[in-house]
Amino acid sequence: MKQIILLLLFFSVLFAHACMAQKESDSSPISKEHIKSAEVLFGLEFTDQERELMLPDVQAELNNYEATRSYKIPNGVPMALDFNPVPPGMIFKKEQDKINWMLPKKVELPENREELAFYSIGELAYLIKNKKITSTELTQIYLERLKKYGDTLECVITITEKLALEQANRADAEIATGKYRGILHGIPYGVKDLLATEGYKTTWGAMPYKDQTINETATVVKKLEEAGAVLVAKLTLGALAWGDVWYDGTTRNPWNLEQGSSGSSAGSASATVAGLVAFSIGTETLGSIVSPSTRCGATGLRPTYGRVSRHGAMALSWSMDKIGPICRSAEDCAIVFSVIHGTDGLDHALVDLPFNYNAKVDLSTLKVGYIPAYFNRDYNNKERDLAVLKTLEGLGATLLPMTMPDDIPLAGLRSILTVEAAAAFDELTRSNRDSLMVRQIRNAWPNVFRQSRLISAVEYVQANRLRYLLVQQMNEEMKKFDVVVTPSFVGSQLLVTNLTGHPCVVVPNGFNESGSPTSISFIGNLYDEATILAVARAYQRATTFDEQHPPRFK
Repeated sequence: MKQIILLLLFFSVLFAHACMAQKESDSSPISKEHIKSAEVLFGLEFTDQERELMLPDVQAELNNYEATRSYKIPNGVPMALDFNPVPPGMIFKKEQDKINWMLPKKVELPENREELAFYSIGELAYLIKNKKITSTELTQIYLERLKKYGDTLECVITITEKLALEQANRADAEIATGKYRGILHGIPYGVKDLLATEGYKTTWGAMPYKDQTINETATVVKKLEEAGAVLVAKLTLGALAWGDVWYDGTTRNPWNLEQGSSGSSAGSASATVAGLVAFSIGTETLGSIVSPSTRCGATGLRPTYGRVSRHGAMALSWSMDKIGPICRSAEDCAIVFSVIHGTDGLDHALVDLPFNYNAKVDLSTLKVGYIPAYFNRDYNNKERDLAVLKTLEGLGATLLPMTMPDDIPLAGLRSILTVEAAAAFDELTRSNRDSLMVRQIRNAWPNVFRQSRLISAVEYVQANRLRYLLVQQMNEEMKKFDVVVTPSFVGSQLLVTNLTGHPCVVVPNGFNESGSPTSISFIGNLYDEATILAVARAYQRATTFDEQHPPRFK
């Protein structure tokens, strides 16, 4: 009897659901013809009977969409789906070694104090620690340069002068009493304006958000404050982290003001190279540290996915966003990274692993890979890139051939980024406020957000399954090497490594025919930023490209 009652209850619920679906269908604006038209977009073909059968549930799902959309989801809320770049069985060292930075033992103050704007972090730290100059004096130098050149480069959104002077005064007071927080104590810096800073606007570089304030401070900014660094500016970014066009202009390349700085960490690279900040913080989802660092001649570190907290940062792609330093040398990047990496209990993608940097590296003991298929191509920067290989060999490296994974259809994996970005800015698209964005072309977010809504959930999942295979293949190849040197923009490495989460250091390696900087990239194994930074430092010690500064801003 109990089984019969349960069976009757089951059928009554099923009948009620069918009636509800039928009722929804009766008032539905959706017809079988709509489904038939949609099939074309997804490369599918159903029978008329199949369309009839799915019609009530298609309408029901539309109703579910509306219910979901009525619940406001803040940009920073992540997916419940985690991307893990680590293949099964991969093991990492968990002990932190003491770092020997090999910083300068003696630094003299220049007669012209403005020359300090281009001093390394290590040099500035020596002068501050040894009370040759105060943090307040140094901060004033950078504040004046921001005011003098910020409009020329269109690289500054907000000068945080009040906060900067408060932090600099605090640093001076602490150092005077013997409380020294470390190398970044008293050093002025800037952040890409997608990192929230309480008390200041966080515009994301986009017109719809130009007056936005977020009442929290990003973890990266907090960590730098705890290290004693001084925030002097919030810097431009291409609107919603694409390109170098923001709501009030185009950020400029300090070497060529007729040229944009590239992006999306546009202001971070431009301001750092022009000596408006000692260093800066950028972000990368698919080239946003590598590209502007290349264009402006900066040294940029894109860390491993899950190394630096994104709490308080604008979300674009939860499974691809990464935060890293943009500096004037690999050594400076290592110093900044040592402070900003690590867990915070807020970003669920983070891992707790050490940063065992060793400034003194013997390249003859490393397995240094290069990608012959890329270097053998005919491309613009080939001569300068080949010269890098010769420099590395001169430093003792034996170059070993490496092959990038190439049997997976990579183009389709870009949809992972665009679908997640469309979800992050779902409300912007549906409200039509995307029309306020400056760039309204095919290759700009408003159009990409719209078209990405037509990518099915099934295809998004399938792309992520291919990504899983790509991770396995890439790690299988990378484990043969300690570091791999590659052209920055030849072949698929930039897309692949952003999808697999591998770290990259990009450094200047010369100038092209128009006088703009060029770059080379060093790729490392997961969570091994230490090795690629040490190799990049060795390369920079053997060359002078990182020591050259744009003449107009000296």
